[in-house]
Amino acid sequence: MQTPAPRAGRREWIGLAVIALPCTLYSMDLTVLNLAVPSLARDMTPTASELLWIIDIYGFMVAGFLMVMGALGDRLGRRRILLIGAAAFGVMSVVAAFAQTPTQLIIARAALGIAGATLAPSTLSLITSMFRDERQRTFAISIWITSFSVGAIIGPVVGGVLIEWFWWGAVFLAGVPVMLLLLVLGPFLLPEYKDPSPGRIDLASAALSLVAVLSLIWGIKHGAEYGLDLKAAAALALGTVLVTLFIRRQGQLANPLIDLSLFRIPRFSLSVGINLIAIFFMFGSFILFAQYLQLVLGLSPLLAGLWSLPGAVAFAMVSPLTATLAAQLGAVRLMAGGLLVSAIGFTLMAVTVSLEGMVAANVILSVGFTPVMALTTGFIVGAAPVEKAGVASAISETAAEFGGALGIAVLGSLLTLIYRTRMATAELPGLRGDLERTARSTLAGAAEASTALPAESGAMLLTLGRSAFTDAFHLIAALAAAALIGLTAVTVRVLSGANPAQAGH
Repeated sequence: MQTPAPRAGRREWIGLAVIALPCTLYSMDLTVLNLAVPSLARDMTPTASELLWIIDIYGFMVAGFLMVMGALGDRLGRRRILLIGAAAFGVMSVVAAFAQTPTQLIIARAALGIAGATLAPSTLSLITSMFRDERQRTFAISIWITSFSVGAIIGPVVGGVLIEWFWWGAVFLAGVPVMLLLLVLGPFLLPEYKDPSPGRIDLASAALSLVAVLSLIWGIKHGAEYGLDLKAAAALALGTVLVTLFIRRQGQLANPLIDLSLFRIPRFSLSVGINLIAIFFMFGSFILFAQYLQLVLGLSPLLAGLWSLPGAVAFAMVSPLTATLAAQLGAVRLMAGGLLVSAIGFTLMAVTVSLEGMVAANVILSVGFTPVMALTTGFIVGAAPVEKAGVASAISETAAEFGGALGIAVLGSLLTLIYRTRMATAELPGLRGDLERTARSTLAGAAEASTALPAESGAMLLTLGRSAFTDAFHLIAALAAAALIGLTAVTVRVLSGANPAQAGH
């Protein structure tokens, strides 16, 4: 008879609140800089390339260092790595706030990304150590996920207030008090845990994983923005080769950076796959939804952002209910239900054209994806042995990074392809040369070209472009709904057959 897992007490729950703080800050830091770009560009006058690196380098560094930080946490201690990362994050936030040149800010943002990479795997693996009871762990992970959503919700608001009253650098200083609080309370409230016999960290594996992830993420993002040109293809090819070498090396080492045997656990490997695919469609839908509101319905960026909030709020509100619902319905059944609800959201997106319909569809999508995110994350860290929780957490976060980047790149590229196919045969009277090519390439280009035409012709061009974009949007939403229905069937068939007790040990 299996011994019940020990239940967490008051100290662990207070510790969870402390853990949630840096996660909220991490999420805020991904979005808060976007609002500061106009004033930053005015004060620093960076080149277009420098501005792009200022915005993107943080996310690149987070993605590249997740695996390394997860492995370091297992070997050196998860609390230790978290506190070191928090201290570095605080220091580099101050450096970024008072940067005088674009180069200084790029370097500071890169260092912030490296420090930020300690937060997700360390906090998630600490939750695994603190909450051994499965229901408590599911609830704790739901709160952990909610903290990221809260950061995304309040980030633009906090950033807007700080920029309005102070200057662009103040958006970085907002995180310093949070990290100071973590440094003060963390040693008392968070337990230390590390692998009792970890072995040495393999530096060659760490370097391979870093360069491979950076190459793949950069290639995906560059391809999404500029198309699959030579640079994107070279980065993706390099990343693929390095991933192959990394996997081969892990199989040859006595103490690998990532224990590949984890992927032989059905519950672990399928949960990673479901998590990646769900985030693929979730992030892809967010970017398409934002484009539809602005380009088709003609909303300003501010109004489009405000109409995106109901979905984010729904995600944050439903997430804490996941543990209770999983206990009543069963985790696999709830996950399958969440995927089906998301499919319903995409189905509504595939048939509606109104603002109200789109916002409702976005809320339904968020409600459906919420338990899927929490439960797959719980399955991933729960299926791995306790001493491998840091690496398991890093795998989960890396899958999320790839899923989000792929969703934006693939679904965005597919929409553009369908739009161009529809517009290729459309009659565009009055347009020639570059203006015609621009109008046939993207809806934003059609909107720009319409201003060069007489009012009636411009309105006709805009109607054609919006119709082509809407058709492409509806087709992608229908394909996403069908894919999620198929994923539901796979989830029920495979996860229902996996023995959780055996899978995790």
